Amino acid sequence: MNFVSSPEQTMDEATRTAIAIREAMTDQMVERVAATGSNAFELLDRLNDERTNNAVHHLIDRLTELHQVGALDTICELILALHGTRAALTDSMVERLFSFAETIVNTVGNDDVCGLVDTACNAMIESASETRNKPAPGGLFATISMLSKPETQRSLQFLMTFADKLSRPKGC
Repeated sequence: MNFVSSPEQTMDEATRTAIAIREAMTDQMVERVAATGSNAFELLDRLNDERTNNAVHHLIDRLTELHQVGALDTICELILALHGTRAALTDSMVERLFSFAETIVNTVGNDDVCGLVDTACNAMIESASETRNKPAPGGLFATISMLSKPETQRSLQFLMTFADKLSRPKGC
């Protein structure tokens, strides 16, 4: 049993294989192979462009970096989650989401709301800075004295009313 073939035997086998492939292929198969080869050469030709070549190398470097830090899996999972969400959404749901987003933008963009938020933030900042270094009078009588002031009573009344209004369920 001779496992080493002579060059003549190898050429004969290659020739017979090429002839068998040529005879087995239909015209459609030949056209597909020619089109695929043409596309492959066109792609290789595009890689000769310096900008395209640099872009492909940069993409491969970044892809390798993403893989090394484990972010590639996260990106793939995020894409799958987005695709699943998109597939699950109906037209009605999308319409309601956009309506909700429009309501939020209109509410936040309202001058009255912006003014209220600005006033509340400034009041909190000023109150914090005023009371930060002010010593608190200790004891029960100091607390009773503070509670007897009208502005303290109004503040407590405001906070209680605000808490009550905030806890009431509102319909959307």
